[in-house]
Amino acid sequence: MRSTLISRRDLDFLLYEWLRVEELTEFPRFAEHSRQTFEGFLDLCEDIATRYFAPHNKRNDSNEPTFDGEKVTLIPEVGAAVEAFTAAGLIGAGMDEGVGGLQLPATVQAAGMSWFQAANVGTTAYVFLTIGNANLIATHGSADQIARFVRPMLEGAATGTMCLSEPQAGSSLADIVTRAVPQEDGTYRLFGAKMWISGGDHDLTENIVHLVLAKIPGGPAGTKGISLFIVPKFLVTDDGTLGERNDVVLAGLNHKMGYRGTTNTVLNFGEGKHTPEGAPGAVGYLVGEPHRGLSYMFTMMNEARLGVGLGATALGYTGYLKSVEYARTRHQGRALTTRDPATAQIPIIEHPDVKRMLLAQKAYSEGALALLLYCNRLIDRQRVAADAEAAREHTLLLEILTGVAKSWPSQWCLEANSLAIQVHGGYGYTREYDVEQHYRDNRLNPIHEGTHGIQGLDLLGRKVIQHNGAALALLGEQITATVTAARATGGRPADHAEQLDTAWQRLLAVTAAMFAAGDTAAAMANATVYLEAFGHIVIAWIWLEQELATTGKDDDFHHGKRAAARYYFRYELPRTTPQLDLLAALDRTTLDTDESWF
Repeated sequence: MRSTLISRRDLDFLLYEWLRVEELTEFPRFAEHSRQTFEGFLDLCEDIATRYFAPHNKRNDSNEPTFDGEKVTLIPEVGAAVEAFTAAGLIGAGMDEGVGGLQLPATVQAAGMSWFQAANVGTTAYVFLTIGNANLIATHGSADQIARFVRPMLEGAATGTMCLSEPQAGSSLADIVTRAVPQEDGTYRLFGAKMWISGGDHDLTENIVHLVLAKIPGGPAGTKGISLFIVPKFLVTDDGTLGERNDVVLAGLNHKMGYRGTTNTVLNFGEGKHTPEGAPGAVGYLVGEPHRGLSYMFTMMNEARLGVGLGATALGYTGYLKSVEYARTRHQGRALTTRDPATAQIPIIEHPDVKRMLLAQKAYSEGALALLLYCNRLIDRQRVAADAEAAREHTLLLEILTGVAKSWPSQWCLEANSLAIQVHGGYGYTREYDVEQHYRDNRLNPIHEGTHGIQGLDLLGRKVIQHNGAALALLGEQITATVTAARATGGRPADHAEQLDTAWQRLLAVTAAMFAAGDTAAAMANATVYLEAFGHIVIAWIWLEQELATTGKDDDFHHGKRAAARYYFRYELPRTTPQLDLLAALDRTTLDTDESWF
């Protein structure tokens, strides 16, 4: 019986037929691995996700965490799932062997994580945040910090969080006011409040390691004055045992539309409820150098953006698979050419409009998954690059694609979830079926880890122009290579190559014209439209890549890939034409609309 979480056949196609991920084992970093170990890892992920995560997904939603003023309580299945995940060594799957990790390629790790995010995104958030937290400290922390905080996370004794936003600041991190006061022993005392902190308190592990952005008094204004601190819930002694309770207090839980299994918290630092070592203030340990906290945090933030994109993809993907299964088994109506009411009703999957909705979901979810695995392969290629210039090229490509990989799936795999509900009809709108929860869970993803609008501003205002447009040029080289290969293949891929090349060249011309006009305000006013057009063209490239990988293969799976590519180029890529027209016109509708008119 095929899984309705993620298609293993699709993962195998993307990893081995398209990305040829086993070639990474030729490099020393991954020489201890093989296709066999990769497949064993994926088998393990599917098994644990299916046995421990998926069964309580709906109960996680209907029995969200509670707080009695002293303690947070979760349903017991969450703890069992997290324990199974950590016991299997999956927290450190992609981390270096030197810190206790498995040193798997990021591409393979991401493929494995998709199972968990499809099975139960609420429970998966705890391990997802812990992985990112541990990776940041392992990259930028001291040897003592790694031993004191990373190893317990790998062993399942602690989880991790990221504490950025504040009630008055939102996404504007320049305006945070949490302060970190230096102490004579080299530690800091933190005072302030943090908002929207996922996994900020729970009863899953004995300790929680918070990564907190704060400002040291007297430092530079704005983001240049932000530093990064490790603030554990319990202090950790030199021998690794837990010490005093730190002055980090849960002020309350936020009650959400979806993602309900993950505690979302307001945390107070230094309110005085606890006085570690006899003094108020949350004890914090500086990571790296003062005032460089935001640059360090981007290690986790960019990892989280790819993770959010993968989570959105997984939710869209599982909704798609469940709607396919439903459409195969639900009999309703007859073919338009059949007028005899005495004939048997047909499976709704035979109706053209249902096929349209399934093709759209397939194009969105499989296209997004391919993009996310491609981005993770860039991470792997960066790590094994032969020289600095090669590493720089992979880094630049990753930088220009990260915002797209976060935002495009968050928008279009959410649309896939909406279509999954539509395929189910009235049943899809009921809680008895999974797809309505997938939609609610996925609705968070266009918001957190940089909203859709923020990603658009970053792409247009920074990524496409930085280093004199080097990242955009590199992406163009990749697209041109694909177009050239598709033209040589002939047939429908060659037709799709012409469409892609026309769209890409138009995007480049519009981008140049927007900046040449000298009206920055007008250009940036439609940055979100730019992001959407850019993303749709990138996914067209990804689909042409997949289509080429099916050449000469004649079975249902590969026919399905070609059908999805055909759908995308006929139904989706043409969406970019009016968007590019709007951008080229430097439309000022939003700028010219006065606030008082609303």
